Amino acid sequence: MVGKTLKYDLEVTTDGLVELQMPFPVGTRVTVFVIEEPTDAFDDLLSAAQSSFDFWDNSFDDEDWNNA
Repeated sequence: MVGKTLKYDLEVTTDGLVELQMPFPVGTRVTVFVIEEPTDAFDDLLSAAQSSFDFWDNSFDDEDWNNA
């Protein structure tokens, strides 16, 4: 791909439409990719981080590190 790359964060209207203003001259050919954005991109990362807290609550490991 050659040329300018633009990213727009838009919402679909009630009619199912998306409108955007392009900074290109009339007649310019463009390719548009549409990707649905998840409501919260970090839910899975937050869940993974919180699920591994038990690893750090380990009395045997604490004893070894405290006596090192």
